[in-house]
Amino acid sequence: MAGRRPVEEAFTARREARRLLVTPQRRHPLERLVLHATNLRIPIVEVEGGTLTALAGFDGHQGIALVVAPRQWASLDDILARAIEQDEPPFILVLDSLEDPQNVGTLMRSAEAAGVHGVVYPTRRQAPLSPAAIKASAGAVEHLLLCPVDDLPGALADLHGRGLRIAGAEAGAPMAVRDADLRGPLALVVGSEGQGMGPAVRRRCDLLMRIPMRGVVGSLNAAVAGSVLLFEALAQRGTAPAAQEATAAEPAVSPKAEEASGTPAPKRIRSSRSRAAAADPASDAAAGDDGPELLPGDA
Repeated sequence: MAGRRPVEEAFTARREARRLLVTPQRRHPLERLVLHATNLRIPIVEVEGGTLTALAGFDGHQGIALVVAPRQWASLDDILARAIEQDEPPFILVLDSLEDPQNVGTLMRSAEAAGVHGVVYPTRRQAPLSPAAIKASAGAVEHLLLCPVDDLPGALADLHGRGLRIAGAEAGAPMAVRDADLRGPLALVVGSEGQGMGPAVRRRCDLLMRIPMRGVVGSLNAAVAGSVLLFEALAQRGTAPAAQEATAAEPAVSPKAEEASGTPAPKRIRSSRSRAAAADPASDAAAGDDGPELLPGDA
């Protein structure tokens, strides 16, 4: 995974890491991440920018990448168990054969922010979870349960049998999203950029809905449309209580647990970008849209 924010989120999620790759020219602004990797005894390897671009497959790596252990995929049972654990009705995002890794990553970023319990997508005819997709997700994939399935219509039928309603997005649907009831156990399906949902997937939907538009352009980008639907569902389902939100803002590992384990935990700061921007208005644009900086848990 490549890019500052994906590496930060991998550290937060305690992802097993093999090597940290960094370009010498950009090492200074990344020194805190390098130091954190050093504290975790992760080998640091300096590589040239062109080599890192070739390894990552795109040039938006910001001079840093992390080689990690293979990802552990989730099952439908795992996703439903997380909903039970959080005492919430299941909320699942389903991707039907998206072609653009940027759209995949953006939707996963929105899904994590909207509180979905997992993301289901097909193993074939789907853009892979590439370093570019992970970068577009701003590392959100490290906090999501991802469930690739060989038979997407069959998986939807399974979810329906377990009490979830299947809601699909379709431009020509008679019902507007604001008129749809998105509360309760729900799987929200977003179709591919060009073709939308496949016929077999469409037949599994209990309801179809559209996003009302007034402009000349007749459609939205798949990631934008899916994000609108996710946050409409979140608004109907209710947001997290203030106490829960306060807990979520705390470090992933308590100081006592950190001391017992001997492993420094990354900690967040609320406004590193805003402070940097105040000192240097050009610094925020140069850093890219990576959100708040993650600091290692050294004293």
